[in-house]
Amino acid sequence: MTKIAFIGLGNMGIGMATNLVKAGHEVRALDISEDAITRAVKAGCIGVGTTKEAVEGAEVVVTMLPAGKHVRMVYGDEGGVFEIAEQGTLFIDCSTIDVATARAVISTAEHKGFAMIDAPVSGGVGGAAAGTLTFMCGGTVDTFKQAKPLLDIMGKNVFHAGDAGNGQVAKIANNMLLGIHMIGTCEAFNLAEKLGLDAQTFYDISSTASGQNWSMTSYCPAPGPLPSAPSNNDYKPGFAAAMMLKDLRLAQEAATTARAATPLGTQAEALYSLMEASGKDGLDFSGIMKLINGTL
Repeated sequence: MTKIAFIGLGNMGIGMATNLVKAGHEVRALDISEDAITRAVKAGCIGVGTTKEAVEGAEVVVTMLPAGKHVRMVYGDEGGVFEIAEQGTLFIDCSTIDVATARAVISTAEHKGFAMIDAPVSGGVGGAAAGTLTFMCGGTVDTFKQAKPLLDIMGKNVFHAGDAGNGQVAKIANNMLLGIHMIGTCEAFNLAEKLGLDAQTFYDISSTASGQNWSMTSYCPAPGPLPSAPSNNDYKPGFAAAMMLKDLRLAQEAATTARAATPLGTQAEALYSLMEASGKDGLDFSGIMKLINGTL
């Protein structure tokens, strides 16, 4: 049994923490939301109210936080993880944040003698609950090997992407591509419908032709063809458009820093920003279909 501090129990974190408990580990759960802690306790976690309670005596600290500023605060502020953790504690940051912050925090951790990786996830709330997430990890090979047994409990696919911060690179590049694919898929379904071809027929054809992609066959944005998709449940998330926009903005920030041309990524960010401006970014990210077809 490993003693684990789990900090950040959002929609993804709660499922991840629950799977660690099911595997026989002791998980101390910390979140600013009392409701989140209550749900974690019901799942078998030990609810705590402070970073000190969570981290003291822990062998592993897992964080799942909204943004880079929160990661810096939780680890580096006065009374933060760096001050409380015992030497030998392993840090796994599963947040999706900017590359520069990930690299800076890991550098600080290593300077203080700790082992740390960035390990952002893909797979959504369902994947977190089912333990089928994909982890993209950045850090040393030794630290990755140390973290992998726990990541294997929470995920189905666990990859070492290279040096510190490369997990974030993989995550934001992947999600930029996902956002572009989703928009293109929506445009294709909308065009087909406008020209008199129903969604099911177009799906049957395109899903076996050169236009096939994950956004079509696993998450179809057009109502009808895929009963399990959010499009058949009023676009309830899933993976909210607000979260997609966060990742697209991170991708554009990184692209600017790297001087990398991402014209379609730029356009994808602009379109999801329109959902945000319309107050509809709480819909699933496949709900961009409503923007494309004029029903938003």
